[in-house]
Amino acid sequence: MAGSTFGKQFQITTWGESHGPALGVVVDGVPAGLSISEALIQPYLDRRKPGQSALSTPRKEDDQCEILSGVFEGKTTGTPISIMIRNTSQQSSDYSEIAGYYRPGHADYTFDQKFGFRDYRGGGRSSGRETAARVAGGAVAALFLKELGITVQAYTESIGDVKINPFHCRAEYALSSPTGMPDEEASKRAEDLIAKCKAENDSVGGVICCRASGIPAGLGEPVFDKLDANLGKAILSIGAVKAFEMGDGISAASSRGSEFNDPFCKKNGNVGKLTNHAGGVLGGISDGDDIVFRAFIKPTPSIFQTQKTVDKEGNEIDINIKGRHDPVIVPRAVVVVECMTAVTLADAVLCSLGSRMDLIRKFL
Repeated sequence: MAGSTFGKQFQITTWGESHGPALGVVVDGVPAGLSISEALIQPYLDRRKPGQSALSTPRKEDDQCEILSGVFEGKTTGTPISIMIRNTSQQSSDYSEIAGYYRPGHADYTFDQKFGFRDYRGGGRSSGRETAARVAGGAVAALFLKELGITVQAYTESIGDVKINPFHCRAEYALSSPTGMPDEEASKRAEDLIAKCKAENDSVGGVICCRASGIPAGLGEPVFDKLDANLGKAILSIGAVKAFEMGDGISAASSRGSEFNDPFCKKNGNVGKLTNHAGGVLGGISDGDDIVFRAFIKPTPSIFQTQKTVDKEGNEIDINIKGRHDPVIVPRAVVVVECMTAVTLADAVLCSLGSRMDLIRKFL
């Protein structure tokens, strides 16, 4: 299987299946001398793991990370960093029935068509559990960016038709909110909606907004490796994401140039912008403003209602999915979006180091 590696200079390769002994990530390209430890990575994994509220599956995964290589005496050595997360709460018997049919909304059918074979235990490589490995690698990227004064924070902007009020938001509340929303009142309404969907054996999706701050101008390339294009690829590679919107995104198509263009100005003696409709990227290159985008998350495909499908012989059948599944995956996906953003930005930083001769001379 190709396609398990992301990035050029700062590179992550995830491995493992949802119901195998373990899964993990190899992070390559990290400069030597960065402070890394399991204790620094673990908080990111804790934000993603299930069983932390009534809004997620009762499944209990410890998601404890183990650093196997690339770190000595608390510092990166410049060699590949391998991080493992053992699977501790598999119930493969929950999935034995689906070996013979295709679940709606899942990759069962497409895996069979591509490989002629699939790991039906929870989806294997296509399972949402694969994102735990991404989060471990993204945590390393976030720690690297922090050293450069760059921060990445995502939060839930909406769940179903419940949207936050920007004037009622507290960034710190998003970290403790069961929905990932920074608006306490909206979060309570979203919890009621999720409870309603759960009682009806249904699920719901939502929107995650992400903001990266402290980004210098000049990251990204102007043609195929545009920063926003690479961010789009990173975010759309998350299984639950069905759309990506940079800056004003879709609304830009119905606005006028006089409304959408961001006027330049002087800010603290430097070039800045009066607005940020573009989302911090112009011509594929960061413009020094905050990078802002949205990820649109689909409803959890595993629902407990009777659904129509076909078996492997093509016979139409009705199915009732079993197992432990979230009625909403948006809150747990927030940190996944953050971490894939951090990986993309870390890669862009390292790839940009050779862009200018004067900076190379200065470095040498």
